Amino acid sequence: MEKLNLNDVLQYVEQNIGSFHQKRIQSLDNLKLSQVLKRKNPYLFKAKNMLTAEQIVKGLVDAHISSNEETLFGDWLEGLVIFINGKVYGGYKSGITGIDLEFDHEGVRYIVTIKSGPNWGNSSQIRKMISDFKTAKRILRTSNSQLNVVAVNGCCYGRDKNPDKGDYFKYCGQLFWEFISGDAELYTEIIEPLGYKAKEKNEEFLKSYSQMINKFTREFSNEFCKENGEIDWEKLVRFNSAKTDSPAAL
Repeated sequence: MEKLNLNDVLQYVEQNIGSFHQKRIQSLDNLKLSQVLKRKNPYLFKAKNMLTAEQIVKGLVDAHISSNEETLFGDWLEGLVIFINGKVYGGYKSGITGIDLEFDHEGVRYIVTIKSGPNWGNSSQIRKMISDFKTAKRILRTSNSQLNVVAVNGCCYGRDKNPDKGDYFKYCGQLFWEFISGDAELYTEIIEPLGYKAKEKNEEFLKSYSQMINKFTREFSNEFCKENGEIDWEKLVRFNSAKTDSPAAL
């Protein structure tokens, strides 16, 4: 075990956080109005009394951003976790399906699946994770039947008051960051480096966001607003839910 040097973490963040911000912008640039319109509930728009194209468009884009950013940043944090664990325990990205990180400590081989927060999955997804853990244990014990393998579901934020789940351990927030680094305060120490150039990067993102809102509002108005400016709800519902594709050319 090597003691974690926080300067290494700072350097990693400075060199890699730009990729997260770039992917945020790319996700917006690649977005199509037709895609998000078909994924959302048009009846909800009407029930919420949304009366303008911009209200609907902003709701669509904001929902996409919220979901997408959680995924993108979760992927980025996974890389940070593996980097930190590699520095301390020599851990590495696992090649086994469903396992993100492997490392050895005090005679135990830890296999870890990394999630952003504690409420990440439904019952079938959790069953799949447990199945992946069992498969990974079988694979690892093929060459060493005596290998002590412990499975961990690690969550980068939040809490779980009952970490022992029987088939695996669930470590969240402070407990998880300490588990992968040996540093009980790492969970607070990483927050400042994550803000590297955040203001500058967010200004770039807001520029793309504003352009997308304007572009989609124009497209929506052209396709789903009547001559008097009123939203054509029937046409919108047909585009979203009709048995055959609507002729709307988005």
